[in-house]
Amino acid sequence: MSNQLSDIEIRLQTLIEVHLMKYLPGPAYQDRIAQRMAEVLRLQRAQITTQELDQSTRSSKSQFQLVVHPSTLAQWQREPRLMEGLTKIFSLVANEIGIKFTNTPALTLVSDSLIAVDNLDVRINKTESIAETQVLREGNEEAPIRSAFLIVGGTKVFTLENAVTNLGRRLDNHLVVDDPRVSRYHAQIRYVRGRFIIFDLNSTGGTYVNGQRTTQSVLYPGDVISLSGLPIVFGQDNPPNSIMSGDTVPLSPAISERKTATFKNSKSEDDHQV
Repeated sequence: MSNQLSDIEIRLQTLIEVHLMKYLPGPAYQDRIAQRMAEVLRLQRAQITTQELDQSTRSSKSQFQLVVHPSTLAQWQREPRLMEGLTKIFSLVANEIGIKFTNTPALTLVSDSLIAVDNLDVRINKTESIAETQVLREGNEEAPIRSAFLIVGGTKVFTLENAVTNLGRRLDNHLVVDDPRVSRYHAQIRYVRGRFIIFDLNSTGGTYVNGQRTTQSVLYPGDVISLSGLPIVFGQDNPPNSIMSGDTVPLSPAISERKTATFKNSKSEDDHQV
């Protein structure tokens, strides 16, 4: 099965239509559930790519939430077979695209007043994410020593404090970028064996580092990341005072002319060109 987002959506839509359509309010819900599940699975699938680099990451998140409007919650709770079926479909498709879970995936129904009555969402359980990040940091002897940060749009500073940082337009990203050019789940920055690495999450507009489009790239201080045209500067240690005050500092020619370290289809780090 292809790992393209559209293919995952089609597979989910087919399974939901065959097995659960009679429990749903209408075909629009079928499409929305498939789309939201596909987005989360695509994000989880992207994380597996880093497991070849980061051996301390051994599994994907297994706790998820299906979020609906409070007025919809009671209707869904009256039909437990719906959530059971959705959980089985979610687990089946995850297995088909190569996502392995340590524990059996669990899809929990919750409500959120910010969700529209005719809409829904699928989210990674935040509690589990925090717990697993803490275990990863405590068990990793190469946890970041120096701080790192992103300068977004030349004015805003975002500190990289987690082993995994998701960037995108959706509100459940760590760095939420309110820009229509940016995909809902656009990119991810991971700390892997002493280095920060950015991964493109199959975004529409692409992820660029120093003007070069990339799917995986090591970040160095002064690198200019572009998310569909939005400039973000990667830095380490302490941000300059002028940046903190809202001013921007031009990059030196020495930094801007350095070639970008980009991962290619290779199993050995010795094959990567810098």
